[in-house]
Amino acid sequence: MFSVSADTFRLAQVFTISRGSRTEAHVLTVRAGKGWGECVPYARYDETVDSVTAQIEALPDGITRIEVQDALPSGAARNAVDCALWDHEAKSAGKRVWDLIGLPAPKPEVTAYTLSLDTPDNMQAAAATNAYRPLLKIKLGTPDDMARLEAVRRGAPDSAIIVDANEGWSADVYSDLAPHLLRLGVKLVEQPLPAGDDDLLSEIARPLPVCADESCHDRASLPGLKGKYDVINIKLDKAGGLTEALALKDEAIAQGYGIMVGCMVGSSLAMAPATLLAQGVAFTDLDGPLLLAEDRDAALTFDADGVHPPDVALWG
Repeated sequence: MFSVSADTFRLAQVFTISRGSRTEAHVLTVRAGKGWGECVPYARYDETVDSVTAQIEALPDGITRIEVQDALPSGAARNAVDCALWDHEAKSAGKRVWDLIGLPAPKPEVTAYTLSLDTPDNMQAAAATNAYRPLLKIKLGTPDDMARLEAVRRGAPDSAIIVDANEGWSADVYSDLAPHLLRLGVKLVEQPLPAGDDDLLSEIARPLPVCADESCHDRASLPGLKGKYDVINIKLDKAGGLTEALALKDEAIAQGYGIMVGCMVGSSLAMAPATLLAQGVAFTDLDGPLLLAEDRDAALTFDADGVHPPDVALWG
């Protein structure tokens, strides 16, 4: 029932975070009947193109989207299958996915634009180039990030800023930086401490909102976040698809968390379902296609209003 192909998209420039650099986005495209979906196997979660392909190819013919929720764990494999089946259901019914779910038609959402980890001078230049954007996300995660923060603020004096440490700081480094984050107008800090070693967040001051990324995958993650985080970053590849992501969003809001909707570095096909999830959230970070040198046909539209929902020719 499912066909899987590995695809590579060139990045517009080298993309660096605290764990390393890349020049290409390696994704899997999954087709199911009339539908398709995309996932990004992620080494941080012990996923490879081969391991995720094997998970998908082992699924029985005729499995339903509801059955897939139990057949696969949260992660990239289930995400691609879940989104492909949503697309198939919508196209088969001649409706949009949001109509099937019972959601209002989505509208554009302002998205962050990510500046990768680099020297302060290069990050200042990148910030200046993108200073017209209302929201910048900067990759940090080293012990000497203060110069980078100052440089980005000089380059983009009016943009709101999100800082993403990608688990790269210690509690002491974060505590030292936190007052400066506030001084420089940072709105949110993502995953300052390593997942699994973040209990100290419940013991130290959190003068600005702290967002769980690597520490939050699906609804089962929520009990472990209490008292440590203020916001959660929902990514389809972590949650295992739109079905679980929507349920996670609802449950997290009920528990008092703010919501960020993020992404791996992938094409417009990967972002398309997330545009539904991003409606009305505090922070949207669906800039994956903006980091690519090439994209899918019928790619998402990005303009001054933000990222627009997909055309039916792309997904849903």
